[in-house]
Amino acid sequence: MSRATLEKKPSEVASMFDGIAERYDLVNDLVSLGQDRRWRQAVRDAVGAFPGEKVLDLAAGTGTSSEPFEADGAVVVPSDISLGMLGVGKARRPDLSFVAGDATALPFADGSFDAVTISFGLRNVVDTAGALKEMLRVVRPGGRIVVCEFSTPTWGPFRTVYMEYLMRALPPVAGAVTRDRGSYDYLAESIRSWPDQTALARLMLGAGWERVAYRNLTGGIVALHRGTRPA
Repeated sequence: MSRATLEKKPSEVASMFDGIAERYDLVNDLVSLGQDRRWRQAVRDAVGAFPGEKVLDLAAGTGTSSEPFEADGAVVVPSDISLGMLGVGKARRPDLSFVAGDATALPFADGSFDAVTISFGLRNVVDTAGALKEMLRVVRPGGRIVVCEFSTPTWGPFRTVYMEYLMRALPPVAGAVTRDRGSYDYLAESIRSWPDQTALARLMLGAGWERVAYRNLTGGIVALHRGTRPA
């Protein structure tokens, strides 16, 4: 299945995540075998937010990914296109300032944030390059971006096993918990068709970010990309 075949309208993406919002965090913990906690810590370290800095956390879902920045004393704004996700998050963390937003048309002024981050959400945005340019726009000159996304395992035999797990095990397991296997069939296929580490780095450079670098987590199942807005 190609990226073009997988593309959904923003409203369709929002509706899909609305339907799995209640158990989304539980499923993430289950299917990642708890690795999602390690990945969130890696994002926290890469962003390196100082007290008082403003951090935009895109595709924040229920706000689980935003909590570490708030704990570091940053002013964090969790944003997501899914109102269902935001509703669940606001009920759990009423102190966080959730904002509904489309990553390709963010409701923020130029240079509003010191840092922007997006975890496991960029591949679900139809216009990847457009989203990267929007993130560049809302970050101040010299500000930073951290993208945490599923990627391509570096070791061939493990890559084969992983891809089989994605397509054969993830949808039925996640579907049993959420009662919505269809969404996880789509999400599994979106991971398989996503650009590898080097290709994503090129997309970031093309969008205007500089000093782009990445490192692999969990053998390349996940890649952490970083960049800086030119001063």
